[in-house]
Amino acid sequence: MKVDVILGLQWGDEGKGKIVDVLAKGYPVVARFQGGPNAGHSLQFEDKKVVLHSIPSGIFRKGTTNIIGNGVVLDPIIFREECANLISMGVPVQERLMISKKAHLILPTHRIIDAASEQSKGASKIGSTLKGIGPAYMDKTGRNGLRVGDILSSNFKERFLALKEKHISFLKQFDFQYDANQYEEEWLSAAEYLKNFSIVDGEYEINQLLDDSKRVLAEGAQGSLLDIDFGSYPFVTSSNTTCAGACTGLGVAPSKIGTVSGIFKAYCTRVGSGPFPTEQDNETGELLRKLGFEFGATTGRPRRTGWLDLVALKFAVMVSGVDQLIMMKADVLDTIDTIKVAVAYEVDGKVTDRIPYDTYAEITPVYKEFKGWKRDLTKVTTEEDLPFEFMNYVRFIEKEIGIPIKIISLGPDRDQTIIRESNN
Repeated sequence: MKVDVILGLQWGDEGKGKIVDVLAKGYPVVARFQGGPNAGHSLQFEDKKVVLHSIPSGIFRKGTTNIIGNGVVLDPIIFREECANLISMGVPVQERLMISKKAHLILPTHRIIDAASEQSKGASKIGSTLKGIGPAYMDKTGRNGLRVGDILSSNFKERFLALKEKHISFLKQFDFQYDANQYEEEWLSAAEYLKNFSIVDGEYEINQLLDDSKRVLAEGAQGSLLDIDFGSYPFVTSSNTTCAGACTGLGVAPSKIGTVSGIFKAYCTRVGSGPFPTEQDNETGELLRKLGFEFGATTGRPRRTGWLDLVALKFAVMVSGVDQLIMMKADVLDTIDTIKVAVAYEVDGKVTDRIPYDTYAEITPVYKEFKGWKRDLTKVTTEEDLPFEFMNYVRFIEKEIGIPIKIISLGPDRDQTIIRESNN
């Protein structure tokens, strides 16, 4: 048995939570492999809306084992709050969730460092969610971090205090006011709460599950264009959001990767700073924001909006070896007369189908225009009932990218999903 992977192919916020929830019924195991509480995976069903930050999106499915992998960074306070919310809804979180011992912990001082660092950057700030994600990964790669398995050690508090003091020394370089003790007791209590869960050697567990012929769905966070290596550096996240991150974030070999599914919106959004070639900082962009309710699930910040970018989408498909596509929020475009898609870039007077290395390059998108379908897609339940203009849009994307769009989402609810049996 192999691990199937679900990835976001843009700058995050593509709708991964809904799709993992929809697909989870076919997988006895769902695993998060990177990122932290900067993620906000929204699920909507039975008139309920839930945003998950650290817990895999299969948690609502009875009989599903959910794993927080070693590539994730975990904030105990946020995690405990998330669990409390789910338990209040009747979800038996402790029965359905395992946590890798090797997942790193986010300390309160990581969040302080995040805020101080972002403030010091001024106009060049990257748009961090200020959840302490970057500093936690810095400690991981700097070999200073604390991991979930460390809470089982008798000297855990001493190790926590020692790292806290390192952080206080580091913070001396910033002109930033803070209280290093503000969340300490709450954090230590929440860290103790983690002991109520199955804290496991995640790499052994997941490989044993595969040996036992259990299907595993690996859930990525953020988006491919935010990857620390292949994203729009330095305006990126601190982990590998591409398919390779599933291997290192769960402890599975590349040969164990099965089908890779890539999720994209029918248009583009981005939160925070960084390049966005097709951004519409105008009435069109405001309309997309309003119709798509484009506000961050974690931060609440308004998202930047723009047309679909096929240059960037092709790149994301290439670096992760995506086998099939999943289109989200096509219904947001229902009322728009003319829809544009970027098919190339003009950089320094030359047309190219590649993303330039220079993050700050001046890019002019080359657009192809499509006639809008001007019909409410949210009530459509079969592929045969989708309007011709919309299917023209879908087939053009498939032809340009070279792989099929297997799932089309036409609204936030589980039931507003068309799974295509063919691509004729």
